Amino acid sequence: MADNLGAVAQLLEASLDPKQNKQAELALKQEEKKPGYSLQLLQITASASYPYNTRLASALYFKNFIKWNYTDEDGNYKLQLDEVATIKQELISLMISVPTGIQTQLGEAVSVIADSDFWERWNTLVDDLVSRLQPQNPAANIGVLRVAHSIFKRWRPLFRSDELYTEIIHVLDRFGNPFLSLFEGLDSYLEANQTNKNNLDLGFTQLNLMIKLMYDLSCHDLPPMFEENFSGIASLLLKYLKYDNQLLHTDDDTEAGQLEFARAGIFEVLTLYVQKYIDEFKPHLGQFVDSSWNFLTTIGQETKYDILVSRALQFLTSIAGMPEHAAVFQAEGTLGQIIEKVVLPNVSLRESDEELFEDEPIEFIRRDLEGSDSETRRRAATDFLRKLAEKFEETVTKVVLHYTELHLAQYTSDPASNWKAKDTATYLYSAIAAKGVATASHGVTATNPRVSITDYFQKHLAADLISEGGVNPILKVDGIKFLYLFRSVITKEQWQEVLPMLVNHLGSSNYVVYSYAAIAVERVLYLTDSQGQPIIAPNTITPLAKDLLEHIFSLIQKDQAPQKVQENEFLMRCAMRVLIVIKEGVVPYTDTVLQNLISITQVISTNPSNPRFYYYHFEALGAFIRYAAPANPDKLEQALYPPFAGVLQGDVQEFIPYIFQLFAALLEANPSGTLSNYYQNLVSPILMPVMWESKGNIPALVRLLSSIIARGSRYIIENQQLQNVLGIFQKLLSTKTNEGYGFDLLEAVVASFPPAALEQYFISIMQIILTRLQSSKTENLTMRFVRFYHFISAQDEKGYSADFFIQVTDKVQDGLFTPIYLNIILPETQKLARPLDRKTAVLSFTKTLANSEAFANRYKKGWGFTCEALLKLLELPPLPASKDDLIAEHDVEDMAFGVGFTALNTVRPQTKDPWPDTGADLKVWVGQYLKEADKKYSGRISGFAQERLSAEAKTVLGSYIA
Repeated sequence: MADNLGAVAQLLEASLDPKQNKQAELALKQEEKKPGYSLQLLQITASASYPYNTRLASALYFKNFIKWNYTDEDGNYKLQLDEVATIKQELISLMISVPTGIQTQLGEAVSVIADSDFWERWNTLVDDLVSRLQPQNPAANIGVLRVAHSIFKRWRPLFRSDELYTEIIHVLDRFGNPFLSLFEGLDSYLEANQTNKNNLDLGFTQLNLMIKLMYDLSCHDLPPMFEENFSGIASLLLKYLKYDNQLLHTDDDTEAGQLEFARAGIFEVLTLYVQKYIDEFKPHLGQFVDSSWNFLTTIGQETKYDILVSRALQFLTSIAGMPEHAAVFQAEGTLGQIIEKVVLPNVSLRESDEELFEDEPIEFIRRDLEGSDSETRRRAATDFLRKLAEKFEETVTKVVLHYTELHLAQYTSDPASNWKAKDTATYLYSAIAAKGVATASHGVTATNPRVSITDYFQKHLAADLISEGGVNPILKVDGIKFLYLFRSVITKEQWQEVLPMLVNHLGSSNYVVYSYAAIAVERVLYLTDSQGQPIIAPNTITPLAKDLLEHIFSLIQKDQAPQKVQENEFLMRCAMRVLIVIKEGVVPYTDTVLQNLISITQVISTNPSNPRFYYYHFEALGAFIRYAAPANPDKLEQALYPPFAGVLQGDVQEFIPYIFQLFAALLEANPSGTLSNYYQNLVSPILMPVMWESKGNIPALVRLLSSIIARGSRYIIENQQLQNVLGIFQKLLSTKTNEGYGFDLLEAVVASFPPAALEQYFISIMQIILTRLQSSKTENLTMRFVRFYHFISAQDEKGYSADFFIQVTDKVQDGLFTPIYLNIILPETQKLARPLDRKTAVLSFTKTLANSEAFANRYKKGWGFTCEALLKLLELPPLPASKDDLIAEHDVEDMAFGVGFTALNTVRPQTKDPWPDTGADLKVWVGQYLKEADKKYSGRISGFAQERLSAEAKTVLGSYIA
């Protein structure tokens, strides 16, 4: 073991060296497969004889190893049980003893383990943590509290459930009172060490963790021991909210220290208490409001206080949201004071904002735009002002308009020197003009009736956007941002006028100005009116598109370094939107767009660093393939092969799932309908098991393989690859995460291969499905099985049918079909929700009633049940599916990116109806089909209906046939 330890440590060191890191990572991948690897990483992390960076790399590899290899999707351990036990034994004492940076990595690993094991499979943990706490020793407590926080913070975003509450009670019973005693101990420790800088720093590090834990422990319910000691807790919180000590001040004006973080954390806890436990908190509210007020009116403008100011404002905002407490702000005089002393100083531009605008423009845009500035003063002051305006619209509007006029007058008196006054005015005006929450898709949708958006734009902003020189670029950004913010409120006609202004600003030399122009153009192209028609007609953009795209691509590629090319996702998103809007309008300039997309792919493949950028880039490629490939399939296939193959050969994990989707889209866009050599060459590589090991590849590979099968079943049979395809189906069906993709693949196989080729495999396919249904049934698995049954039963033109399904099932186990049909297929069919799935079930049931020998003779009652199920499908809406398996469509705005799978919306597979000839009204088709079958089998159907159906069912069926 020890010799190997040195070898692993050497590999970790090599992984830090850019020249060796690829080889080192591959070698570590091999080590990973050996038993005890995780424990070796822990030993290296623990040992002070290795350099800090090697230990940090070891902790990082340990965290990632645990993330992927601790348990499988169903929660079973993938590691040896003794390895699991040792990890849990060693991890806590180790985490407490290592330096802070390493603690953070191990803390994330503890979180992953806790997710799977806490608390039932790790019920000693809390006692273990409590036993290590020492009232007067912050150095020892910090590690313990970090572990506790890494476990309990998991509760914050969760919805209430019995399991969650049982876990919280388990923790509070053991941790609650020791936690409160520790707080008292810390208070006396801080008192005793007021003049010892080192001890104060340690004490405040512990205080910060305790405040975070106070939030964790209270995030669902107020702990009983907190409720009993509420006055004591409130006085401690107030004490440290006001606490000051020169020794804790940082030398740097831009960097917040422990003191600022502690006070900001207290405000966060207070905000939670106001929102959730106002009854307990009410007696103490006044003193906290007073101290926040004093504090906001006296604190300096330095950026190190930003987090603190924004949390204090969030606290006041939560109070302003409560009718019974908002009254403290109500008088016009008080509102005037608030706006003058708290809102204005915090919305005005500071030097640090201007520096950000100049030196880190992309950071400026992100903060300003994405609410990643929720910790900025500007955002927090605006939220506070809006909350006040919601409660006292008339007074607040009056006061704010007064200050807006003052600032505009100040600007007019000397525009060159006083440009910031106008920026403040526009900011204030926008804040009270907007009502409700601005959405990512539509911006502000409701406005304050006491102001006019159009007036303000025409009087104060339009001139800045038209004028060529002499206007500060920040004021140009204000004008563009105003249009962007109120995009839904501006009328179609007004947009026709201002769009050219925006497009013009894409040519600006200022980074923030042209980026904002791209952001606004992209969003307005996305907007539709109440009839679903685009606000900007595509034919107004198509003539400009060539120049527009070339210009955006040149801005993206201005600096060829990979991280610079992908720095600005807003430009890429704008290019994507233009391609989506102009559709086939891109065909005349296929060459130039193709060249640009290829060169960007090649540059960023060397070092993917911005997931949003490359997501939009691949969506842009998807739109381009979808609309340009049908006209030039060969050209696109030939041109895109080298960059796509490069990604696969270079094993660029982040891009591979996108590339597979795009290959599928290229194939589907090729109108020839055959499988060219180009795609035949892809079959062997994508059937290799190693390709299917990465979770993120699976949905994309299934999509690509299904597209290949649809055209190349003959090629696959000739090359004896059908068994490999079915092997993949079996692997996919074995886990909950992938069972749906397994069925997607199976349906593609059944739809495309001749029945004779599949005959020998059908019994084992059915065995695999039924075993899985028996051992771990999920709602999704059941629904997919039901859908598959109907898919087979309806495909009579291929020689499949209900009778075929019955034969296969009964060969797996005699008589098995009856319970499956009665307990699963009949009741669950009513839950099918997608129109095509319901249609398939209607066809399946109808063909069974008309043609099945088994139902005619063996299952006479079953014939009646089938008919009733068919009538229900046609007459009633679908039953609701249980919620746990429903996945909401994602909006790119809030997607969690990573090396997972992200579906490209521009090339989503199109659902094809295998039975387009049934006509729009299925009831009519059912009636005709059964009437013809009745004739064909000389009255057998009407005979069965008479003897096997209830009176009500006879009437309904009769109405179809008539």
